[in-house]
Amino acid sequence: MRHLDDWLSEHLPDLVAIRQDLHAHPELGLEEVRTSRLVADRLRGWGVEVCDGIGGTGVVGTIRGRRPGRGAIGLRADMDALAIHEQTGLPYASRHPGLMHACGHDGHTTMLLGAARYLAAVPEFEGTVHLIFQPAEEGRRGALAMVRDGLFERFPCDAIYGLHNTPGMGVGVFGTQAGPIMAASDMFTVVFRGVGGHGGIGPHMSTDITYAQAHFILGLQGIVGRNVAPIDTAVLSVGSIHAGSPDAPNVIPAELTIRGTARSYTEGVRDLLEARIGELARWTARSWGCRAETTYDRGPGAVVNATGPTAAALTAAEAVVGARNVLRSIEPTTGGEDFADMMAVRPGSFMRIGNGVADDGSFAGLHTPVYDFNDAVIPLGIKYWVSVVGAELGRPA
Repeated sequence: MRHLDDWLSEHLPDLVAIRQDLHAHPELGLEEVRTSRLVADRLRGWGVEVCDGIGGTGVVGTIRGRRPGRGAIGLRADMDALAIHEQTGLPYASRHPGLMHACGHDGHTTMLLGAARYLAAVPEFEGTVHLIFQPAEEGRRGALAMVRDGLFERFPCDAIYGLHNTPGMGVGVFGTQAGPIMAASDMFTVVFRGVGGHGGIGPHMSTDITYAQAHFILGLQGIVGRNVAPIDTAVLSVGSIHAGSPDAPNVIPAELTIRGTARSYTEGVRDLLEARIGELARWTARSWGCRAETTYDRGPGAVVNATGPTAAALTAAEAVVGARNVLRSIEPTTGGEDFADMMAVRPGSFMRIGNGVADDGSFAGLHTPVYDFNDAVIPLGIKYWVSVVGAELGRPA
């Protein structure tokens, strides 16, 4: 890695400037017009073959090694921001009120750009590397959009790799494992309908949907506790309840909507949650003389790391930071990640990279208004990507 260290000493300031520029100009999923243009322009300027507009605003750069053989791999970074009002006070803070890079996708994009620049200059590997810059990871299904737009037919990959920063994990620490490491992320909506009425004079003349929703929400945790096997994992949480008007608290509403999230690791548990949520809603509503309609929207599936690519990913990380700084058995999380939509088509591995932790143990979490990607991580991420290429396609010079 000595040659790469020297290269980073020269080019890191420019890459940090790119990251901070991206941070100052956040864009929501499928609206990353400026971001994707910056990515495509930089790649072309470095001599990388570029195809843009994939799945909307996605960009793919292709670098072919000087030596033939060994097939092709894909390295993926996400580009979108979140609808959060930034409160960091940084000089490069978001210039767009209500939008910010609160998950580090500005850093992910920068690290892959840095790897692209290096690999384009030093393509001493066998086969082909596809650099996948994905839009709309944050709930707008950008991975699925790229897949449906022929991503892997146009850019065949034998294996794909993802990388995500983790606040609270030290800088210079990597971690992953084979098998499930992130959960399927689904949403459910239940609409209760009944007979409204005057809550002060005639509550007995209504079919009170607020009673039905209260019992339904309590019953949800019974699904997790009594329908899901103890050795399996499931999460059911309600995030939105809406009915009536705050200006009319004496009116029993005739319609109430509940929305929530469901998380699981296996398709069997996923099917169970969908079925039981619908059954619980219908029978709870019926017991109070109401009706219920349920919609279960399946998002990205679980992120399940394949054995072969994960072994390559761990080898690559150890080459960068040493075995003692690589966690080979990290605890899975019930967070969601739409890289799963790509992994449903091609085997791959998803790696965690530490974003840092303060001396007192504190850190700013993802999806919070005070989060910022740690620029000290950029060279480590670039080295990891280059090392993955070495592990899979023959070590670059």
